[in-house]
Amino acid sequence: MDKFKYYIEKNIFGVCAYLGNRFGINSNIIRMYFIYTSFITAASPVLVYLILAFWLSVKKHFSTKRKSSYEL
Repeated sequence: MDKFKYYIEKNIFGVCAYLGNRFGINSNIIRMYFIYTSFITAASPVLVYLILAFWLSVKKHFSTKRKSSYEL
């Protein structure tokens, strides 16, 4: 079940999982914080979440390295 959960987290933007791994915090705590702040501040963190999702996808796209110099 943990493999399935990790697979879903990585394929559906993975913002909370990335932040959890980056700061050494459980991703469930980050998700709960995000949900609570979304309710309190009228969904403004959703915009921040989407910006982070876009940034992570661009970062992942440009950070892929070539395996050899023949792959041009």
